[in-house]
Amino acid sequence: MVKVEIWGSLRNATDGQSHVEVTGATFKQILDALAQDYPGLRPQIERGVSLAIDGQIYKESWFTPVHPDSEVVLMPLMAGG
Repeated sequence: MVKVEIWGSLRNATDGQSHVEVTGATFKQILDALAQDYPGLRPQIERGVSLAIDGQIYKESWFTPVHPDSEVVLMPLMAGG
């Protein structure tokens, strides 16, 4: 299991929980598990989200490994300019 911190308004889809646990070993598996376990997250995940893994922010890095002891944060899509 991977512990995922849920940021900001995304917590509305997890019944206000700031942390949830899901099973997965890659960026994509974590997102799929979150969408399955918390269906309210699915629309936002489909629109796009960012996932910080051990302090590095990723977007659509499907095969990036995630370890059970990784620090993982789900946040609304981060766009830079």
